[in-house]
Amino acid sequence: MGVLICYAVILALVCQSRSLAVRNPLYRIKRYQENERAGVNDCPRTWQPVTQPNAYNYSMDIRMPGVIPAVSEAYLCVAVQVPRERESYIVDFVPHASMDTTHHMLLYGCSAPSSTDSYWDCGTEQGPCVHDPKIIYAWARNAPPTRLPKDVGFKVGGDTTITHFVLQMHYGDVSAFRDGHRDCSGVTLKMTSKPQPFIAGIYLMMSMNTKIPPGKKVTNADIACPYRSYPMYPFAFRTHTHRLGKVVSGYRVRDGKWTLIGRQSPQLPQAFYPAANAVEVLYGDTLAARCVFTGEGKTSVTTIGGTSEDEMCNFYIMYYMDSKHAVPYMNCIDDEENDLFRNIPKEANIPIPVSPEMMMVMQAHGHHTDFHDGANLQQREEEAGLDQGYHLEEMVDWPEVQLQLGQVSGLAVDSSDNLVIFHRGDHRWGVNSFDNQRIYQQRSLGPIQQSTILVVDPVKGKVLKASGRNMFYLPHGITTDKSDNYWVTDVALHQVFKLGPDGRDKPLVVLGQAFKPGDDKSHFCQPTDVAVDSLTGNVYVSDGYCNSRILQFSPEGNYLRQWGAESSDKRKRIPFKIPHSLAFLPDKRELCVADRENGRIQCFLAESGQFVKEIKKNEFGGEVFAISYSPVHGGLIYAVNGESAYGQSALPQGFVISYSTKEILDYFSPDTQEFKMPHDIVVTKDGSVFVGDVASDTVIKFISAEKAEHRSVKKGGIEVQEIEETETFVQTHLKPLQELPAQPPEAAPQKTPEPPRKLKEKQKIESVAKQSAQGMSVAIITTLLLIPLVLVIAIGVFLRWRKTRMYRDDSEVKLEPSSSGGLLEKIRGKAGGGLNLGNFFASHRGYSRKGFDRLSTEGSDQEKDDEDATDSENEEYSAPPPAASASAS
Repeated sequence: MGVLICYAVILALVCQSRSLAVRNPLYRIKRYQENERAGVNDCPRTWQPVTQPNAYNYSMDIRMPGVIPAVSEAYLCVAVQVPRERESYIVDFVPHASMDTTHHMLLYGCSAPSSTDSYWDCGTEQGPCVHDPKIIYAWARNAPPTRLPKDVGFKVGGDTTITHFVLQMHYGDVSAFRDGHRDCSGVTLKMTSKPQPFIAGIYLMMSMNTKIPPGKKVTNADIACPYRSYPMYPFAFRTHTHRLGKVVSGYRVRDGKWTLIGRQSPQLPQAFYPAANAVEVLYGDTLAARCVFTGEGKTSVTTIGGTSEDEMCNFYIMYYMDSKHAVPYMNCIDDEENDLFRNIPKEANIPIPVSPEMMMVMQAHGHHTDFHDGANLQQREEEAGLDQGYHLEEMVDWPEVQLQLGQVSGLAVDSSDNLVIFHRGDHRWGVNSFDNQRIYQQRSLGPIQQSTILVVDPVKGKVLKASGRNMFYLPHGITTDKSDNYWVTDVALHQVFKLGPDGRDKPLVVLGQAFKPGDDKSHFCQPTDVAVDSLTGNVYVSDGYCNSRILQFSPEGNYLRQWGAESSDKRKRIPFKIPHSLAFLPDKRELCVADRENGRIQCFLAESGQFVKEIKKNEFGGEVFAISYSPVHGGLIYAVNGESAYGQSALPQGFVISYSTKEILDYFSPDTQEFKMPHDIVVTKDGSVFVGDVASDTVIKFISAEKAEHRSVKKGGIEVQEIEETETFVQTHLKPLQELPAQPPEAAPQKTPEPPRKLKEKQKIESVAKQSAQGMSVAIITTLLLIPLVLVIAIGVFLRWRKTRMYRDDSEVKLEPSSSGGLLEKIRGKAGGGLNLGNFFASHRGYSRKGFDRLSTEGSDQEKDDEDATDSENEEYSAPPPAASASAS
């Protein structure tokens, strides 16, 4: 009987897949591309079409088709047709390149590529485009990421002139290819067909007539044009010269005032850098740029041109405009002498030095016509930021077993790098939780009976240890010390606790008085977080929703000092407005504070409270909920923002920020869901990032895109390559341009490739299979594999049927074959897609806690509850605004 069912299921699947192939042209495209790639064995095959999150969003993966450059300083191009006839919008770039093999890459938008070959040499007379190439994206080693602001996109396809993308790759030194490996570097374009409110564009300022006399120390090339269009908003810039350029600066000039847009040495990686100031360019303003050259060491006049012996003076402005009036590409070619430049700021004439060591690196690569290597001006070499290819992506299958959590308020890691979760069980913070004096109004509920502190395996998500029962009312922040003790806060109790790592629910230290808010040395008012100095053991408490202060205690809990906050200009004191999260920086001996409602991160000397620096970005949207710190790359701050209930709004997302430069190096958010209220964040030693969302009762894991692409996992004894992307990737490799359709349809189902390291094992299996069953068909093998699964399901259905017969009407869990959900839905349970063991066992054990009707984490909770948790689903942001109070110093 089971075999017959398997045959029926297989026949249905085969028919369905064939019908999908017939009605889905993208399936045919994919099959062709896979055949074309068959000879490129050195390229990883992780960029596969997966699932399409919705009808609008998709991704386009543009890669070099397994090339081996023959000579150093080679420029190779690959062209890809814009995949949709209607307009599409590029909203993000994710580079896939290594500085070990690729010197830089440029992405052009073209009306027609210079070649229809799978790839071509585009470093000679045959460039990337037939005419009018438009730079959309640039990547170079050590350069910061290029990120588009929210609701901004490059418009392509449709009625635009951009019908093709051309990716140009520059290989500076081919010695990296001596082992014979092939290069598949490229970039992923995250795109949408949903119209964007703002359109991105490039404004090119270029000198054409500059001549650099030989031996002359300083020659300036000046460019200026009046702006005659609708308002535009620069958000990034790129400088470009050849080897004689010392500094390039760009400005907006209005009423005689010069406002810097960007200034950089063109000898540094020539990617797009974030604009120095948020400026608006209006009709009547003037855009001006200056390139500073030197003719020292030259014996002849150097002019503007395209060869390595010529020079160039370019300043690119990446901007956005309102979609109703957007002009996507503009230029300014005016280098006549202009009295305007008599008032140019002096900084424009000061060369930006590049270290001799990095100059030697550039000379080793030779002279070329585009990018140059260099050290990051704003960081020491040993403090270099993240590689340009770094990007955090959601690990979609974590945890492997669903965690039963309430509101997730705090996260930490212990000395073994295990994840520690602090959650609220069946208690929730709602509008009725506190009165205007911040007195907790729901004491009658009693303490949370579930285990509120869970130690979780960061790899699989399995609960290793649980504690914290019958202790807390509204948990908030958590951290660990060097002995793995837990330091936690409870906003309902207005207290701070130190708990041992042994799981015993008995505090070692208690600070504050239960249910009594206050603002003196022995009282807190809704304290939010704790940080511990691993060297001295001193404890820092952010206090909190009512008080605008940081308090310092000894390891034993003795009061030491407290302080408020001051603004970055040090001219006036600005109190905290909900200091919400703390991060201790052990390598810098500083304490950083997420000042939530002020939308900023402030750092202080830990021992004295002296102000050090402030990080405040428009991207935060006025809210910074939580921060974490990693000492790698000179110091990285991980942060999450959130939506405010007080009128401001922002897209909740995560940020990776350079401590040294304050630049945002990466943005991240989950692909399979949305951040509702990311409440806490923590980073492990291996770079994995966990975010606890208090509104969705979840913890989301993020790993680097590189790990996501190459990670594999064992399932059922067979190791398979795991696909972690959640968007449809339109593959564009080796396929001749004219054969690509203009509009790809929905993605067809794909088969996951085998990982390379399992190749030998796979070959052995195939060899045995050929010897034992040479004529066995794929359908029969699939049937044999499905038989155990069918048997397991049959046994489960039989047991469930037996239980139903046994409990009859006394059981809340019944099988109703006539229901619309069907048998499979009943096996899954009603609660959102999985078998809810908590509901199942609760129905037979008399467990009926309405506020948290789930399986106990420890597996031993059988208690009943006489009352509900709060009926409100509102989060803590719905609490009344904190009363104004002066900060203590």
